[in-house]
Amino acid sequence: MSEQSSKRRFASRPADPESWIKAPDRPSPRANTAAEFTARLTIDVTADMRGRIKIAAFQRGQTVADMLRALFEREFPTSDGEPQ
Repeated sequence: MSEQSSKRRFASRPADPESWIKAPDRPSPRANTAAEFTARLTIDVTADMRGRIKIAAFQRGQTVADMLRALFEREFPTSDGEPQ
């Protein structure tokens, strides 16, 4: 087995991107209840932006994930205007 083929890959491209996008999300192993689940979102930011985000979260006594979830809830409310 070559060195390259023995390395684990982060993710492979889906064979059919349209059906992959439309597929329901799988529940997170960290979900507290069967009804609660999360989906991972990956974005690219500059190193400077990442640093500013981490500093802001630390100063607020929050994790980056919790701070960004709150931001998304404010910026993208549900259709009835209420956060979920």
